[in-house]
Amino acid sequence: MAYLTLFVTAFAAATLLPAYSEIMLGTMLTQGYSLWWLWLWATAGNTLGSVVNGVIGRQVDRFKHKRWFPVSAQQLEKARTRFNRFGQWSLLLGWLPLGGDALTLVGGIMRVPWLNFVILVAIGKGARYAFVLWVVMEAAGVPSESVP
Repeated sequence: MAYLTLFVTAFAAATLLPAYSEIMLGTMLTQGYSLWWLWLWATAGNTLGSVVNGVIGRQVDRFKHKRWFPVSAQQLEKARTRFNRFGQWSLLLGWLPLGGDALTLVGGIMRVPWLNFVILVAIGKGARYAFVLWVVMEAAGVPSESVP
């Protein structure tokens, strides 16, 4: 059940919902949960949350002319131009605390092929969670031999 909670928290953290999976991840590591399972569930949840952003991004063109749409045509064009500067490779930065969610949204708007989208986002998210786990291990003095 704890891994499922981590998955859901990581999923929410990748969307526009306010959630912080790193705190839960670090706490669970210090409580003796498996390093590898923590990494896997956090990465999977966060990647899937970004896929939801990509799906929403693919729907933007349907709604961009509606009065209630929160982004102007100029802002949308500016986002597309910035994304095109580095292309789909920018999805490797989808883990960033500020702007990462927007990158995955724009990746959807730009219709990055799903396989590329998922692989690039998963690499970035997986690297971030590996780094977080390493920092927690170092800070908490968790010896690597004791990590299941």
